[in-house]
Amino acid sequence: MVADLASTVKALAGPTGILVVQRESTVGGRAIWQNSGDRPAGGRTAGSRPAIILWTAYDYPQYAAFAYRAGAAGFVVKTAPTAELVEAIRRVAAGGSHFSSRPDLGTLPLSSREREVLERIVDGRSNDEIGGELGVATRTVEAHLTRLFERYDVRSRTELATRAIREGWLDVPSTAE
Repeated sequence: MVADLASTVKALAGPTGILVVQRESTVGGRAIWQNSGDRPAGGRTAGSRPAIILWTAYDYPQYAAFAYRAGAAGFVVKTAPTAELVEAIRRVAAGGSHFSSRPDLGTLPLSSREREVLERIVDGRSNDEIGGELGVATRTVEAHLTRLFERYDVRSRTELATRAIREGWLDVPSTAE
């Protein structure tokens, strides 16, 4: 099976270039994705850098969504049969994409203002601090939070922040310095 995978990569990667990322460190993977050129989410442009297929042990839709938003052309879990990884490489080499986990691209999207409020909640800021930073009244921040609590069926700021982090609602910040 490994020989099939190696021969497929050699036969198909050629000048198009495919990079299968298997490193489990989120920092390493994130750095590769963010420095991989200017590709639209989930695809490649002609002459762009190698397409990226994330090969991971983590079968979470929010990870697939992050990979998609960051421009990866594929997402395959390590528990998948080798044939699926080979098929992903073939599809990506042909200019397509392959995601074994369906990216959760958000069934309940956040408005840009809700995202700004939520990012500050995750950072531990108070309603007064958020209002001051965004140039809105504290009551406006409270109204945004009330809508978020109702929409996501949570009862506290902590529960909202925890869920946002666990489910990948916010973009992962860059760790490059």
